[in-house]
Amino acid sequence: MNDMPVSPVVAQKAPYPIEVEAGKTYFWCACGRSKKQPFCDGSHSGTGIQPLAYKAEAAKKLWFCGCKMTQSKPFCDGSHKNLP
Repeated sequence: MNDMPVSPVVAQKAPYPIEVEAGKTYFWCACGRSKKQPFCDGSHSGTGIQPLAYKAEAAKKLWFCGCKMTQSKPFCDGSHKNLP
């Protein structure tokens, strides 16, 4: 068994603008491995990283983090601007 924590990978160095639907729950990919960015497709299996559920309260455009380094999960906080 591997006890070393797995780090998220950068999916892209920019946020994903997504039009969310009121009342719908979205599962944000926290590991960066999903092929359905910015949302989970199960690729986190075995990483120890879990997706984050977000329930939209209103229909609007939101900016989901693409670099996975945000401190405002699941939303972009500009952390991608500090990546190499």
